[in-house]
Amino acid sequence: MAKNNSNNNGKMTVEEAGRKGGEETARTHGREFYEEIGEKGGKARAKQRDND
Repeated sequence: MAKNNSNNNGKMTVEEAGRKGGEETARTHGREFYEEIGEKGGKARAKQRDND
């Protein structure tokens, strides 16, 4: 977990921003969203391997 730094002037770290963004995406999109992305990635990778 990111450390709370008292001199960060209210800014969040990249780690904190990524975590919050991922949590919000998971909350708003759900399982189907991730399944679709995974399927697209798998198809793209398979196509890339065919060209190698």
